[in-house]
Amino acid sequence: MNTGVIASLLLAAGLVYASAAGAICVDNVVLVHGNTGSPADFNNTYNELRARGYATNQIYRPSWGSSVCAACNDHYGSEETPVANALTQAKASSCTGKIDVIGHSMGATLAAREISKLGLAGSVQTFVGIAGAFRGLWSCGSYPYNVWSSTCGAWGLSVGSPFVNSLQGQVFGARSYSIKSWSDQIVCSTGFCTVGGVHSSSVPNETGTQTFVLGHFGLLTSTATTQVNLIQ
Repeated sequence: MNTGVIASLLLAAGLVYASAAGAICVDNVVLVHGNTGSPADFNNTYNELRARGYATNQIYRPSWGSSVCAACNDHYGSEETPVANALTQAKASSCTGKIDVIGHSMGATLAAREISKLGLAGSVQTFVGIAGAFRGLWSCGSYPYNVWSSTCGAWGLSVGSPFVNSLQGQVFGARSYSIKSWSDQIVCSTGFCTVGGVHSSSVPNETGTQTFVLGHFGLLTSTATTQVNLIQ
């Protein structure tokens, strides 16, 4: 093979490499499952990200909390550590210096808590809360006359709890979106989806919202394309 052909092949290989390197520099993504859930709950979203060129090491799926005791989990203590670690590691290794965060149900409010606590809002390009209860759950009661459980207590999701109140007025990224439903069997279990006239799944200071006729878990598993569209 003559030197001209070799040079052409090396040039072509270099161009392909450069193109590929440019294509994979996207925000790292953190996917936070809900109460008693697992990282696999985000499989549809994970597969959609992979189909769009995200590498496995650009997607973080922390496992947090008890998987068998929903009433035991809240937003303080051991539940925080895996999510906090995922957020900080994702930011540290992101080629853009930014991250995108998608949380489902209690994972959305837990992710918001950690972003706020760690001062990461400036590093979050897009925050997506799916079926979250940012204004609390009427099924938990109204604080301090709440259902007696960690999930509904001061660090939980009773309406007006100190934790829920701490989220109001905050910003969790450059852009924030909610994915919600008026037929969500968890957020709307009492027949009321709103708190103070606002859907509880609406993210404080959100940029926009997407509403679907889906249940609490369908909002996660059936909206993968929408989720990824929102962060791109």
